[in-house]
Amino acid sequence: MNQQAKTNNWAVLLPLIAVFIWALNVAVTRYVADYISPVSISFYRWLVAFLILTPFMSIKLIREWSSIRPYLPKLAVLSAFGMVLYQGIAYAAAHYTSATNMGIINAFIPIFTIFVSMVILKDFPSKFAVIGGILSFSGLIFVIAQGSITSLLNLGGHLGDLLMIAAVFFYAFYGVFLKKWKLQIPLMLSLYVQIIFALIYHLPFLMWLGLDAINTKNVASVLYAGIFPSFIAPLIWMLSIQKNGPNRTSIFMNLMPVFTALIAYLWLKEAWTIYHTIGGIIIVLGIILAQKKA
Repeated sequence: MNQQAKTNNWAVLLPLIAVFIWALNVAVTRYVADYISPVSISFYRWLVAFLILTPFMSIKLIREWSSIRPYLPKLAVLSAFGMVLYQGIAYAAAHYTSATNMGIINAFIPIFTIFVSMVILKDFPSKFAVIGGILSFSGLIFVIAQGSITSLLNLGGHLGDLLMIAAVFFYAFYGVFLKKWKLQIPLMLSLYVQIIFALIYHLPFLMWLGLDAINTKNVASVLYAGIFPSFIAPLIWMLSIQKNGPNRTSIFMNLMPVFTALIAYLWLKEAWTIYHTIGGIIIVLGIILAQKKA
């Protein structure tokens, strides 16, 4: 029994580590916004991940090509939503909003996923999901408005928050498509092919906007983005799902805004205000309520 308890305690650390890595990446995204363009950091992120994975995955891709080929259109769509639109828009949002706000809006992924599922999968939400979604949205509006609804009229001042909402919305589509298609291929191979598509998608933007050089001010952020949140955190997350189950694991995502705000406060010196506290509590309560089964 004692050994089993120790194993369970160790497994609880897995989702905590994954969420911390993703939260730190939000802060890194905000930090590096002053030193590299959104399209450049997005491209470099997936290029680093591609270079690391290629020695391990390229041979497997060749061997499994006949079974993967029918899934290429779906993998291309997944890459567009999850790796290009979500992450690319998030990097753009970092130029106009705080890491704290980005972390809070990121916590909205479960809510958006519920309602995108309703449209695509005809998976209609429970009354708890509807009430929780409305409650969380109210909290989000409160945070964006900085506690004053009249400030919402200043749309230019909220451009970063609106971009981040759009990014999270696209990621919700990514999750729903994953559930809808249930691709019968290994997860790491799926990730590798999606990364290849992501690099291809970036080429027109690079030709139009150019590619910033890597220098001493942005190299650490580029390496972190390409290594830790790109595949180390997803691997830890998948391991957590195996050890703890999907439901127990998903609850830990609610800690994303807490970790992000703490990192932003300690590292980026961002202020944590009363409207962040009130809005954050409302959002988290709504998310927890939305996950409650009827």
